[in-house]
Amino acid sequence: MQGVGFRPFVYNLAAELGFAGWVLNSSSGVEIEAVGSDDLLDEFVERLMSEAPPLARIECISATTVPISDIEIPEPGRFVIRHSESQPGEFLPISPDVAICDDCLRELFDPIDRRYRYPFINCTNCGPRFTIIRDIPYDRPKTTMAPFVMCAACQAEYDDPTDRRFHAQPNACPVCGPRVWLQLPGRQSPISTGEDAIRAVRELLAEGKTVAVKGLGGFHLACDATNDAAVALLRERKGRVDKPFAIMSFDWEMVESYCEVNDDERTLLTSCERPIVLLRRRPSSPISSLVAPGNNYLGVMLPYTPLHYLLLEPSTLSCSLDIVHCSSPLALVMTSGNYSEEPVAIDNDEALERLRNLADAFLLHDRDIHARCDDSVTRIFAGVELPIRRSRGYAPYPVHLPLDVKQVLGVGAELKNTFCLTRDRYAFLSQHIGDMENYETLQFFEQMVEQLKRTFRIEPEIIAYDLHPGYLSSKYARDNPTSCILHPVQHHHAHIASVMAEAGLIGERPVIGVAFDGTGYGTDRAIWGGEFLVADYASFRRAAHLKYVPLPGGDAAIRRPYRTALAHLWAADMAWDEELRPVAAASAEEQSVLVQQLDRSVGAVPTSSVGRLFDAVSALAGVCQEINYEAQAAIELEMLVEGDVQEAYPFGLNGEEIDPAPCIRAVVADVRAGVRAGVISARFHNGLAQMVRDVCLHLREETGLQEVALSGGVFQNVTLLARMLPLLEQVGFTVYTHRLVPPNDACISLGQAVVASARA
Repeated sequence: MQGVGFRPFVYNLAAELGFAGWVLNSSSGVEIEAVGSDDLLDEFVERLMSEAPPLARIECISATTVPISDIEIPEPGRFVIRHSESQPGEFLPISPDVAICDDCLRELFDPIDRRYRYPFINCTNCGPRFTIIRDIPYDRPKTTMAPFVMCAACQAEYDDPTDRRFHAQPNACPVCGPRVWLQLPGRQSPISTGEDAIRAVRELLAEGKTVAVKGLGGFHLACDATNDAAVALLRERKGRVDKPFAIMSFDWEMVESYCEVNDDERTLLTSCERPIVLLRRRPSSPISSLVAPGNNYLGVMLPYTPLHYLLLEPSTLSCSLDIVHCSSPLALVMTSGNYSEEPVAIDNDEALERLRNLADAFLLHDRDIHARCDDSVTRIFAGVELPIRRSRGYAPYPVHLPLDVKQVLGVGAELKNTFCLTRDRYAFLSQHIGDMENYETLQFFEQMVEQLKRTFRIEPEIIAYDLHPGYLSSKYARDNPTSCILHPVQHHHAHIASVMAEAGLIGERPVIGVAFDGTGYGTDRAIWGGEFLVADYASFRRAAHLKYVPLPGGDAAIRRPYRTALAHLWAADMAWDEELRPVAAASAEEQSVLVQQLDRSVGAVPTSSVGRLFDAVSALAGVCQEINYEAQAAIELEMLVEGDVQEAYPFGLNGEEIDPAPCIRAVVADVRAGVRAGVISARFHNGLAQMVRDVCLHLREETGLQEVALSGGVFQNVTLLARMLPLLEQVGFTVYTHRLVPPNDACISLGQAVVASARA
């Protein structure tokens, strides 16, 4: 991987061992020629692996002995670093953006360092990478740092192989590098620059204002996370009613004052990726309840740029010649700089225009962002990472595949879109693109496809896409003017193929795939989402599924879970009694329309979705009747689970159909008996877990298969996973879950690509 300080590491190691020769970056890797004795060369190869820089990921070393006469020795005893070489058709993974390292952080707050309090301090071990790269090899002229000519001091560091900043492409200082300034909406010029701008922003945040802050991969909208009025105003401006905001604190000790943090979560928080980590909120937390309404968890991250550290620094600020005491909030809301469902803003002029009604001020800088990249979101489950959104800090590092694949573009799904480019044994997943529901997001998608094709020297032979005829990503594939083979892939088959690929399965035997989500277009044109597949990469068989229930009004039912609950009552042959909350939520006129839709099967698409079943139970339990963000009803239901409940709701098992009606009847009986929503939620989760075990046991008897793969957005629910995994493992199943890519629709593109390659 380029941009991780590997060449200076090789140089210094070679110098220590007394070698002559050279090292260079090429488009296909790092190439080294070294002259030395056999024993020292053996030591050299071993130490290349064992002592590599912290960000280096060495996939393989190929060592060949050649006659000394064939080696170009610069001069006896001299080892040099040669200029990078670009080779046609070759490629090399590039580093994601990396959080500020400990050495740079010490320099940032060291008054005698020449980069003291410089917001763009970085070195070979940290700083921007993916978001500033225009092309490879990764050299400064091919990044957005090209306009900044290094001063003599920075150039000397850049040229010195023994320096930590040797060939650090974003290397800069206050003399020659990017700068920050504060600007107000509607103004054409800055009102303050540098340290004074940072001080002014801190004061604005302390006053309850919202500031748009330009970061690594785009703009954040920042406000004081402990200030109810500030958070409420930001929600109103952004059009984000209940969906949780992410927050940022100066260090993990501060985070511990308002969230529970175990050792694994602390390690993830402080990692060089610096993702947003979902942490359980402490009951006494001073963080505003408006940050994450109806949620027991907060999405928390630590600063990953020097600018973030300067904004959140809790100590005294030294501004110009004055010492100013300025208290910093315990945490800042740091949410994406956009209106809901739009791509995050990355350019200064774009932000000043698009965000002028959202922010009271703008903290801008002049280092351009080439690639949008939202913050990643993840959590710890059973001691390992469970990704929710794979973006900054992770993308575009590849998923290593267990088998060779063709050059394929998988265009992904509609929601939580990513795309995937494959070649050899690499799957390059894009950063989070977002929900493909508007033209702006489609443009972002198209731009990134072209950029990553160019970066990784991939010309797809095949374009794989979802069966759903209305997805913008599928329309992009079908309308593509190239001569690529077009290959449709069923949504849930892609889910299962993705978890197989990241688990390293070569597909010699099928697995039992359990794909639970909200919406996926089926081969029979129904909406699937409660699927048991017997699948390998090339094919699948739908072995069992949740019984179809009509979804009256389609998307309207998704936004109004009470409608889905009424449909489940209808399917279970139960009366719509006014004492039930979903019935009370629907007017008499609406109920009349819904009855006609259900009885006549008009405007009511059949669905087997477990996601919609969660909606129905949430509505019946009185938790959520209408939603304003995806999966809200299911999330709020999960948050109420009471942990000591052992009982489980039943499901009917009839051949390939799994009937949810017995579960719905049991939920209604408990509601009428006054059972707490937390108990209902626990019994529902327990029932789902037991149903999955029972169906998998049945399929094992039928097929002899022992491996189960779980995928789909429902498996972001760690409460369900914690109940389901032990049940499956206790009866002898080997269970695969996502660890590298999210279980939601962000994994679809990976599955599409490996399925299409296997079928080609």
